[in-house]
Amino acid sequence: MARLLAIDGLNIVRRMYEASPEPDSADKALTALRYAQSALHKLLRQHAPSHVLLAFDAGGPTWRHELYAGYRAGRTPMPEVLKTALVPWQAQLQAQGWPLLAIEGVEADDVLATAVQRWLAEGRGEAYVASTDKDLHSLIAQGALLWDPFKGVWHDAAWVEAKWGVAPAQLADLLALMGDPADSIPGVSGVGVKTAARLLRTYGTLDGILAGAGILQDRLGITLRKEKEMLYLSRQLVELKTDVRLGVSWNMLAWSGPNGV
Repeated sequence: MARLLAIDGLNIVRRMYEASPEPDSADKALTALRYAQSALHKLLRQHAPSHVLLAFDAGGPTWRHELYAGYRAGRTPMPEVLKTALVPWQAQLQAQGWPLLAIEGVEADDVLATAVQRWLAEGRGEAYVASTDKDLHSLIAQGALLWDPFKGVWHDAAWVEAKWGVAPAQLADLLALMGDPADSIPGVSGVGVKTAARLLRTYGTLDGILAGAGILQDRLGITLRKEKEMLYLSRQLVELKTDVRLGVSWNMLAWSGPNGV
């Protein structure tokens, strides 16, 4: 059976870099990238894909910034030494035959989501996503599986429900309700993961919550009505874009092994 391995490249690189307590330096960046490349080859050995997509953020503003100026405003920027080292490293990967995509105006998550959803919708085979990014876990509802490349464990629907208290199909609604400080997504004031999960288990969707809990006269009901507009904006921000023009065919993503290694 054909198998797509969709890899969140920056997720791996940043985790490798941040794993070292050493101060920022060019040597630290190069060491992290060596470990990241080893991790990529390990993924190939573990999952034996027929097709591979390695996605990175292109940098710069995206459609989410256009939607909400405060998006990711509080996020710590990538260290300059790592940003500088990343460019030739990516070029090296491409020279070795890695199908690498970084598309202006969208995030790597959107690239991965578009490819995975199309692959599954066309019935081409299995789809594995190598990432720990919580947003990407909603792809499990489409039939994908997520692989944690750091702990070496699968994340499936049962894992999502144990972790966040909702089904994968409800994950975007959960993130909209509770917000995401890492991306400066506001959510609803005073609503954390437990309250968000309870609301979704009771009412099913954001529309159901606003129709049900939204008429309550307690503090939560009042807050939901007051912050309805921001809630739906948050929902747009956490939604994965699945109509990205990738500019590649499945044949271009077919994997026969890296060159020159």
